Amino acid sequence: MLQIISSDKENVIAARITKKVSKNDVEKIHPLIHNIVDKGMKAHFYFELVDFEGYTLKGFWEDIKVDAAHISDYGKMAFVGDKDWQKWVAKATDFFTSSEVRFFELENKEDAQEWINL
Repeated sequence: MLQIISSDKENVIAARITKKVSKNDVEKIHPLIHNIVDKGMKAHFYFELVDFEGYTLKGFWEDIKVDAAHISDYGKMAFVGDKDWQKWVAKATDFFTSSEVRFFELENKEDAQEWINL
């Protein structure tokens, strides 16, 4: 499940992610990306992973499609979590995008918010 977190920055998409990310969750973010890139800006992301278990199959496929369509529209990505495998997710994301991606431990989420300029 994806819950949008309020942000004062018009080019930052912030979300708290719990359990599994579904196709509907990814569809919530897609128009937010368009709102940013239509203004000529890069979209920056802050993802807080709390009890995150991964994706549903449809959610994973939808995420791949959205990311492929917007690969050059992304700026910084901050992943915040407390599991070792989540670090690997962040590293994999860094490998497949031109974005600057960092992982922060949950207890350091303020550092992530500062880095992403939330």
